[in-house]
Amino acid sequence: MWFFARDPVRDFPFELIPEPPEGGPPGPWALHRGRKKATGCPVSIFVYDVKPGAEEQTQVAKAAFKRLKTLRHPNILAYIDGLETEKCLHVVTEAVTPLGIYLKARVEAGGLKELEISWGLHQIVKALSFLVNDCSLIHNNVCMAAVFVDRAGEWKLGGLDYMYSAQGNGGGPPRKGIPELEQYDPPELADSSGRVVREKWSADMWRLGCLIWEVFNGPLPRAAALRNPGKIPKSLVPHYCELVGANPKVRPNPARFLQNCRAPGGFMSNRFVETNLFLEEIQIKEPAEKQKFFQELSKSLDAFPEDFCRHKVLPQLLTAFEFGNAGAVVLTPLFKVGKFLSAEEYQQKIIPVVVKMFSSTDRAMRIRLLQQMEQFIQYLDEPTVNTQIFPHVVHGFLDTNPAIREQTVKSMLLLAPKLNEANLNVELMKHFARLQAKDEQGPIRCNTTVCLGKIGSYLSASTRHRVLTSAFSRATKDPFAPSRVAGVLGFAATHNLYSMNDCAHKILPVLCGLTVDPEKSVRDQAFKAIRSFLSKLESVSEDPTQLEEVETNIPQRPTPEGVPAPAPTPVPATPTTSGHWETQEEDKDTAEDSSAADRWDDEDWGSLEQEAESVLAQQDDWSTGGQVSHASQVSNSDHKPSKSPESDWSSWEAEGSWEQGWQEPSSQEPPLEGMRLASEYNWGGPESSDKGDPFATLSARPSTQPRPDSWGEDNWEGLETESRQAKAELARKKREERRREMEAKRAERKAAKGPMKLGARKLD
Repeated sequence: MWFFARDPVRDFPFELIPEPPEGGPPGPWALHRGRKKATGCPVSIFVYDVKPGAEEQTQVAKAAFKRLKTLRHPNILAYIDGLETEKCLHVVTEAVTPLGIYLKARVEAGGLKELEISWGLHQIVKALSFLVNDCSLIHNNVCMAAVFVDRAGEWKLGGLDYMYSAQGNGGGPPRKGIPELEQYDPPELADSSGRVVREKWSADMWRLGCLIWEVFNGPLPRAAALRNPGKIPKSLVPHYCELVGANPKVRPNPARFLQNCRAPGGFMSNRFVETNLFLEEIQIKEPAEKQKFFQELSKSLDAFPEDFCRHKVLPQLLTAFEFGNAGAVVLTPLFKVGKFLSAEEYQQKIIPVVVKMFSSTDRAMRIRLLQQMEQFIQYLDEPTVNTQIFPHVVHGFLDTNPAIREQTVKSMLLLAPKLNEANLNVELMKHFARLQAKDEQGPIRCNTTVCLGKIGSYLSASTRHRVLTSAFSRATKDPFAPSRVAGVLGFAATHNLYSMNDCAHKILPVLCGLTVDPEKSVRDQAFKAIRSFLSKLESVSEDPTQLEEVETNIPQRPTPEGVPAPAPTPVPATPTTSGHWETQEEDKDTAEDSSAADRWDDEDWGSLEQEAESVLAQQDDWSTGGQVSHASQVSNSDHKPSKSPESDWSSWEAEGSWEQGWQEPSSQEPPLEGMRLASEYNWGGPESSDKGDPFATLSARPSTQPRPDSWGEDNWEGLETESRQAKAELARKKREERRREMEAKRAERKAAKGPMKLGARKLD
């Protein structure tokens, strides 16, 4: 019978990656990259091959194996697993890179920042302080080759081969036998008389000085080179000189060295070190301290190394949100760090958190998510948007806070391309109808119209035919002047979606009515739109062969990749029956269900005519939070009109040209693709300032621009006054007639029942 011995190396759960070794500490160790067989996680594997006749070196390697296995400290190389056989030693640690290789790569990549070095040296000194002060151990091998860097840029102390006890109970320091390491020994070790007075940390602090010299100047050629600081920063030179002083008695304790370097103006007194120290103790910090820290963190991230942000800051941010109740303050730094991630990493680490955040009832969280949506929208797939994001976002349309409603409307520019048919054409249109019809804030009504014009090309053909003409026509009757401008520009931006019948019978009559609008900005845009639509009709009239092409092409919803610019696709819409969606003037019962505002139909748009009568005399003044009488703007003949600026919605590139689309000033927010939304408004009360309100002057003052055809101010006042009076009188008559009918019905029911008898009980 044969017995086969199992190979322990083959059964080891870690394997070497077949690449040349990266180096390692001076001596017999070779550093290899490796991975865990079960998960593929990267690790580093230090390999020592046992050779005949090298018993002393083998004992040193085994001692290092034991030390690394028993020592646990954040700044000492982290031991994971190990293998010891008669032929070799394998020590598995966290994935690291030798410091020399790391520094060279950083310089080649664009330079090494002093911030990184300051924190790296802080970590090494912290490890030495732990060894000498807490464990009474002398490292005895501090140099460039004994320091390693993990993927987050953290420096770790290794090379424990020659460590010994500071108390002398384990014998003296082991013999190194490697010439490259002898140059790091302090001069007092050459004195065999033992008369030199020194502290237990004196030798390691000398070697720390050698390490500092090598970090800034390269490999140390000889001990005499330490006399010239070279490129060592001036703020660190005085403390460096203490380390390499000839008198070992005056060399500082590692803890005192850190304290000196952390003093104001010191080399380790900077935002990067402070951030790292806070993150190390974040679990014991007070909630108020955490809030302040995360609020200020975003400002500093640009100056921090990318690896540090990805592998140290990001996990802390995710933990703070998941378990620390950090709330909305983590969003800004979280999305800033997210820019450093690959698409796959973003999906794994950020998206699950974003989805969970959208379900939060915290208003601050919701509004910040909406404001920063353009930073993560490209990583959201359509199923996630429709099933996990949109159902929570739509609650913002009903929020009592105007700022949240406004941001929710803005977010639809980014979400619309990813919405399915039901969410886009039914659910979203229902909320847009309510906002445009009933929202008390003029700019929100205006923004809803603007957004609808931007996303019109993503709607289905049937929804476009049913919604766009009615919605933009309704906007042209809004008492808020910028809303009327938005209605005109909405028609213009979606011009390619209408049939020739619609242009002639539905759109041009509406636009012509705006040529006598009290606001100059509205009239200007109306005239431009009219000329463009007329040019389009005239072109078809001159060449009737174009009509068939225009009337038969069916537009398809675009399917852009990523985050598209919501511009209309230049494909004409299928013709519809002229007049079917004409706005109707119908009287609505006072007890009408509020859900009627959710429908984009003739009745709804018609009823808004009467509903608008009660607010026609008011204009939203966003700069003061008050209400300015619309009637007073056009009827006060004694008031000298002031100049009204041109609309912030900008003009068309050229009359009759529709390919340019909406063009906005360069100062607009990039993620909105130039759409002018009311993001700058102060949602406060009368004490609010009027700064940043692009519509304040439009809504508060009449224009002094010359009127066409010498129309005087009195003519404009009469037009507006007569129209308003006629509507009010008509509404009054209808209400009176309705009241009389109700009274007559009640009287009939009362007469039919007859008088009640004494003591009788009314059963109905």
